[in-house]
Amino acid sequence: MKLWVGLGNPGAKYAGNRHNIGWMAVERIAADHGFAPWRGKFQGALTEGTLGREKVLLLKPETFMNLSGQSVGEAMRFYKLTPADVTVFHDELDLAPGKLRLKEGGGHAGHNGLRSIHQHIGPDYARVRLGIGHPGHKDRVAGYVLSDFAKADEDWLDDLLRGISDGAPDLASGDGARFLNAVALRTAPARNGAAPRPKKAEAPPPGETTGDAPDDRTPLRKLMDKFR
Repeated sequence: MKLWVGLGNPGAKYAGNRHNIGWMAVERIAADHGFAPWRGKFQGALTEGTLGREKVLLLKPETFMNLSGQSVGEAMRFYKLTPADVTVFHDELDLAPGKLRLKEGGGHAGHNGLRSIHQHIGPDYARVRLGIGHPGHKDRVAGYVLSDFAKADEDWLDDLLRGISDGAPDLASGDGARFLNAVALRTAPARNGAAPRPKKAEAPPPGETTGDAPDDRTPLRKLMDKFR
C-alpha cells in the first residue's frame, strides 16, 4: 500500500493557487483512475483506489500548509506504513513552470509543508517536485505562491497534470523512469511521430531525476530531424 499526499490549503479561495498544485495532482489522479469518493479523515480528505497492482491512498491535508505533517503522520501510523511508502506532491519554486522532478529524501528547502512533514515522519519519504517558477525576489514569494495560476499557465498546467495521471500506475509500481516518460509525452509531445527530445541541461542533483524523456530516436530519424 502506498500513501500519496498532495499539499495545499483548504477553502475555495486557495483552490487555484500555485501553492495548491499538489492537491491538483492527486485530484486529477483520483478522477482519472476511478478512485472512491473523497471522505474526511486524518484532518484531511482521503480516497483510495488501485493503480496497476498497487493499492494507493490519496490524502489532501486540510490543516493548512504549515501543519500538513499532522495529517500525514496520522494516516501513515494508522495504516502501519513507513516513510518509504509515502510520496508527497508539492510546488517547487526552484523549477521552471511545468518541469517535474522526483526526489528521495533530503531537506525541505524552506517549504513549510515539507518542514511540517519532516517534523512528524522524518525526511525519508519521496517527493514529486512540481515546478511553478520563482517570482524573482524572496520578498515576493508569499504573494506569488498564494496567487492563482495565470491564464497563460493553463495549457502547461493541464499537460503536466494529465502526464502525472498517465504515469501514475508506473510511479505506484516504482518505475520512476516510465513515470517521467509519461509526463514528458504530455509536456513535450512528439513531432511528426518522433520521440520527444529533451533540451540539454545540467545533470540533476544526487537523488533526483528529471521529467525529460530519453532520446530514443532511430539513427535514421535523427538524421531526418537534423535537416528539418
